[in-house]
Amino acid sequence: MNFPSILASHGTFGLNLNPFETNIINLAIVIFALYKFLPNFLGGILERRRAAILTDLTDAETRLGAASESLAQAQQGLAEAQKKAEQIRADGKARAQAIRLENEKRTIEEMARLKQGSAADLQSEAARVTNQLRREAARLAIEKALATLPGKLDADAQAQLLNQSIQNLGNA
Repeated sequence: MNFPSILASHGTFGLNLNPFETNIINLAIVIFALYKFLPNFLGGILERRRAAILTDLTDAETRLGAASESLAQAQQGLAEAQKKAEQIRADGKARAQAIRLENEKRTIEEMARLKQGSAADLQSEAARVTNQLRREAARLAIEKALATLPGKLDADAQAQLLNQSIQNLGNA
């Protein structure tokens, strides 16, 4: 008995050195084909994938730069808008203050004008009442004088009074 057949006959571990039964030739051909063609095939796929990734990274960097530039412009625009809004707010406050002061001034002037008008009206009314009282007093004095005159004046005194009144009218 030879040694390889002893190992194979017992059903335990053994080596089968027959190349046709073990497919060693097929395995060698497959391994050689993989060694020969797989690097080119996988290399091409990996190279295309690497190029696609690099292109995507370049595009992403370009978009990042554009987005950063847009962000900087937007932040600058926001800062300018905030500055302009603050200026408008300050101008609005100053305008409101000026309007308030102008309204206060006009109110004071209107109150002074009304006070002067009421004082003038009061003086006018007082003058009118005074004139009316003078006329009434003069009328009452004339009525009283006319009522008492005929009994106190004789004909010579009445003539003299009439002549004097006529002279006073002529001189005036």
